[in-house]
This record gives sequence, C-alpha cells and structure tokens, in this order.
Amino acid sequence: MTDFFRKHTLIAGTLLLTATGFASRILGFFYRIFLSRAIGAEGLGIYQMVFPVYGICFSLCAGSIQTAISRFTAADETQAKKTLLTGFSISFSLSLGLAALIIRFSDFLAVHILMEPRCAPLLPALALAFPCTSVHACICGYYYGKEKVQVPALAQLAEQCVRILTVFLIADICREQGRPVTVLVAVAGLVAGEAGSALFTLVSFLLFSGSQTTAKNRSRTGNSFLATAVPLMALALPLMANRLVMNLLQSLEAILIPNRLNAFGLSQSQALSIYGVLTGMSMPFIMFPSAIVNSLAVVLLPTVARHQSAGNDSGISKSISMSFRYSLYMGILCIGIFTVFGDNLGVEVFKNQDAGTFISILAWLCPFLYLATTMGSILNGLGKTTSTFLHNLISLLLRLLFVVFGIPVFGIRAYLWGMLCGELCLALLHLYRLRRLVDFSANVWEILVKPVFCLAVALGIFSLFPESLPGLSQVPPFFLTAARILIVCAVYVLMLLLFHKQTKN
Repeated sequence: MTDFFRKHTLIAGTLLLTATGFASRILGFFYRIFLSRAIGAEGLGIYQMVFPVYGICFSLCAGSIQTAISRFTAADETQAKKTLLTGFSISFSLSLGLAALIIRFSDFLAVHILMEPRCAPLLPALALAFPCTSVHACICGYYYGKEKVQVPALAQLAEQCVRILTVFLIADICREQGRPVTVLVAVAGLVAGEAGSALFTLVSFLLFSGSQTTAKNRSRTGNSFLATAVPLMALALPLMANRLVMNLLQSLEAILIPNRLNAFGLSQSQALSIYGVLTGMSMPFIMFPSAIVNSLAVVLLPTVARHQSAGNDSGISKSISMSFRYSLYMGILCIGIFTVFGDNLGVEVFKNQDAGTFISILAWLCPFLYLATTMGSILNGLGKTTSTFLHNLISLLLRLLFVVFGIPVFGIRAYLWGMLCGELCLALLHLYRLRRLVDFSANVWEILVKPVFCLAVALGIFSLFPESLPGLSQVPPFFLTAARILIVCAVYVLMLLLFHKQTKN
C-alpha cells in the first residue's frame, strides 16, 4: 500500500488534501451555523462584504507568488529553497505595505468603495492577516511543488481549528460580560486562523526541511537574488495581474449585488440579509464537495508542470482524462443530492427557507464549477495563464451582466442564473483550449451516461425507503437527512465501482 502511494503521488496527495479538506469543511459548517445564529443573516452579509478587500490583497501579495513558487519548485527541486526564500521576501514585503494602506484608508474604503460604513472597523483588523497569509502561502507553495502535501493539508486544518476556537472563546467572554457578539468577532477569528496556520507552516519548515546551505552557497544565494527573482516574478506578475483583475471584478460584483437588490425594491437590511444567506449559508453547501476537486486541482498543477518539463505528453493526457472524469462524477452526484435534499438542508441547518431554495437552484452549478476548477489548474500547469485569465474574464463579465441588468428585474434569482451561465461558459472555454493543446480521451459513456445512470439507480433505490422509520422519531431531522444522503452516495459509488470492475474484466 505504501509503495502504491509513493508511485501515485497525484492520488495520494489528492486523498490527503481531501481528507483534511472535508474535516475542515465539516468544522466550518458548525462554525457557519454558530455565526448565522450569533450575528444573523445581515451580520453575515456585512462580514462577506470585507472579503473583496481580502481577495484583492491576497492576489497581490500571496496567491500568484505561491503558484510561481510551486511551479518553479516542481521544475527544479535543486533550487527549491532559493526559490522559496526569494518569493517569500517579495511576498512578505508586499503584505506589510498593503496592510499599512488598508489600516490608513479603512474609512474611505468602507464608505466609498464597499458602500457600507459598518465595514470601517473591520478592515484594520483584517489587515493584520495579510503578513500571516504571506508566510502560509509561500511555504505551502514550496511543499506543493515538491508534491509533499502533508504540511499544507494539516495547516488548513489548523487554521480552521484556531479560527473556530478563537471565535467561540471571544463569544463566550462577550456573553459573560453581557456584550453582543458582533461581526468584529468573526474577523478576529479569521486573523487568528491565518496566524495559526502561518506559525504551523513556519515551524514545520524550520524543523523538518533540513538545512543544506553552506557559507559558500549562502554567498551565492545572496548574489543571485535577482537571478532567481526575475524569472519567478516573470511568471508571478501575469498571474498577479490576472488575479487582480478577477478579484476587482468579483469585488465589483459583491458590492453591486446589495445595490441592485435595492433597485429591485429591497431595503439595505433586506439586501444584506439575502446576500448573507446566499454567500454565508447556501454557497458553503455547494462548495463542500469541492474539497475533493480543489485538492485534485492543487496537486495537478505541479504534476502537469513536471510532465511538461519532461516532455511526457501521455502523462499530461492521462491527468486531464482522469480529472475530467472524476470532476463530472462528483458534479453529477451533487446535482442529485442538492436538488433532492436542498430545501431540507437549508431549513434544518440554518432555519432559513431561502438558503434551501438557493441550494436547490445552485445544484446545477456543480459539474461546471468542478470541471472549470481542475481544467483551469491544468492550463496553469502548462503555463497557459493568459488563456485562463481571458476565460475567467469572459465568465465574470457575463455574470456582471446578470447582476447589473437582471437583479433589478428578477431579484437574486438573476444572479443565480448568471452564476450557472458563467461557470458553463468557463468550463467550455477551458476544455476547448485544452483540446487544442493536448490529445485526451473524452468517452461520453464513461463521463456522462454512466454517472447519470448510477445516480438514477441510487435515487430510485433511495425512494424505496420509507419516509420515517420506527424508533428514529427522536433523532434530529438533520441527522436523518445526512443518513439519507450517505445512502444515496454509497449506492452511487458502488454502482460506479461495479461498472469499473466490469470494464476491466
């Protein structure tokens, strides 16, 4: 078994990231439930309003440099530490500068950019997370490039645990002192989580990475900082520009949604509540299964980069075919789960009917969302960052059209339709570009007909079960729904395994 995972690092890395991702998301669900009841739907909406600022700063100081470190480390492991130290020096410097700017102009950003003055006290606190994010992102990029995902995986879990414990502790203190739990508590938890993950990754690197740098090598490293920084930033800067444009458009989208809901006839409080329900309650359910797909995407980038540098076209083709197949397997299953159980999940978990309605509608997003995630990672691994940028730009502009012109007429449903159209467009563009670069198999029976048939059988078998079973009347409704979902998932997976076994025979 150990030899198998050593030979199949893509599978091993995906499984480990998936396991920790699921654990983190399960903890995150309980955290979201707590937040929704502690600060309410409107508070969740205000909390989500600060994330455009966070996303823009992350794209500038961390995300793009992390990807560049990962790709350069995968391509040349002998220069891995030099790449990491160079990238970290640049990233950390940028993070300190951005944090200072956010603290200085927090009032201006809240009032004139986010158009929500209540975000003003949240931004200075949020800025404290940027240096921690820089540390975390760079070291994780180093480990992803070496295809050693243990540290990033555990760091993800550590971040969630520290965040939740911090918020629970502060909320408990507030209650003891008779003070209300505000949105600032949630931001404090975010900062604490980033600090915890940064400390974990830094200590892990210092303790377990070893040191092979002699005095002579240190001198050479110092003299070659520019030699390392120039190619690193040559890759990172286009990614940074891409991420910046994407985050600016996503920020514009986030800011416009409450504004356009006002034009639809909702008050500011109602608009923020709807936005909070959508982004803070419904979307986490839709994104929950993506722990598998995101893990696969993270591991795919350095794997594809290594195959490309070795001229291994067949390895690239196999990676594409595998990710294509499993993304659709997961997405088709999620359509069945969320359309059948979406309403129950919204009501039972968050006590909110709108959350359930949004989950049911967004279920159709899953196959395209998961497919676009893995295909985009493969394109980045092949160095086609301009293509991914243009595809994402087209997708976001399409969504913005629905926000600007659709929401005032149809309400929040227009945004849901825009998300579906945008992700469908993005997935098709990624596939078209990959098809022109690499020859890979896309058997319609294998990727579409088989999973749809397995889902139909799973739902058919589930329908034979009675609605209520004797002796379970005292079990909370959510646990009954979760058990039903597990039954459908188990039958679906067993059917796929059965087909796979017959194919091999």
